[in-house]
Parts: sequence; structure tokens; C-alpha cells
Amino acid sequence: MELTAWLSLATICILGAMTPGPSLAMVLKHTVSGGRINGLVTSITHGLGVSLYAILTVLGMAVLIKETPWLFNMIKYAGAAFLLWLAFKAFTAKSSLAKISQEKSNVSLKQSAWEGFMIAFLNPKLALFFLALFSQFIDVNATWQQKSLMVLTVGSIDTLWYCLIATILSHSLFLDKLRTNIHWVEKATGVALLGITARVLL
Repeated sequence: MELTAWLSLATICILGAMTPGPSLAMVLKHTVSGGRINGLVTSITHGLGVSLYAILTVLGMAVLIKETPWLFNMIKYAGAAFLLWLAFKAFTAKSSLAKISQEKSNVSLKQSAWEGFMIAFLNPKLALFFLALFSQFIDVNATWQQKSLMVLTVGSIDTLWYCLIATILSHSLFLDKLRTNIHWVEKATGVALLGITARVLL
């Protein structure tokens, strides 16, 4: 892959990662609730979920998803159900500053890892996005090195961006203020999840 083509791919991926959405809300939620480590774990597993879709796309699985409506619908509605469950948890969470002060971690690392991965994996729009994106940079003669570079670019940018977000937000100066307003973080997460669910269903 030529340098100019790679820079174009990287730029699109950076802009996509920077766009606010349920993934950012999820990283924010786990960073505030559990601290830096939880935020980083969420970011890393989210990057793995994104990378998995990138790999499937490169291998041609995204075409199968697109051309097999029942399979796509299964993934789409499973994703919608998962997002609704997360939204319900966010709206019904009973958080308070006192509780957070006494118990720094409200979520386990396992939960952070699971929700970070699933918020990416149960988003079938990623498959279609990568199908459209990669088709501009890959051809039938592409080598496995070129395909691997594309996957590594996507996964690395996503992971590094959210790790940066988690690191900045976990600084005590910012984290104390965020913990004071965690109930607003929970509600914002719920709204973001409902929004993306509506987009999936409609």
C-alpha cells in the first residue's frame, strides 16, 4: 500500500474514532466508575472488537453478512437488544458521590472488558462501514501484508484513541469532578445507547 493511500485510510479511521457515540460513552462510563485501569481495559477490548470486524471484512465475511439478510438481521437485532440492556442499566443505576468515594470501583475489570468488546462487536454497521471503506484501498491482487496493515491500522487507531481518552479522564483533576456528576454520565450513556439503538432498528 502506498503511503498516500495509507494516510487517507488512517485519517478516515481517526475521524471515525473521534466522532462521539456509544463507544465514547462506554469508555467514559467505565473510566469514571472504575478508574484508569477499567477505562484502558474497555478501550483495548473495544479495539479488539473493531479489529475483528476489520478482519472479517478483509476475509470477505462482510459480503456474506450483506448478502444474507437473515444473518444480518440476527446480528442487528441481537445488537439492538444488547444496547437496550445497557441503556436500561444506565438509566436505573443508583450512583452517588458518597458511594463512589467509599467504593472506587463499581465495575469489575471483567465487566469492563466484556462491555467494551460487545459495544463494538454487536454493531453490524461496522461490517458495512469497513466493507465500503476497504473497497477503496484493496484489490484482488492485494497481498496478505497489505491486508494485515489495513487491519492493524484500524485496530491500533481505535485502541490508542480511547486509551488516550481514558488516561486523560482518569487524571485526578478531571476524575474527581466526573465522579461528582456520575449520575449525569449514566444518563448520558443511556441516551447515547438509545440513540444508536434507534439508528440500528430504523
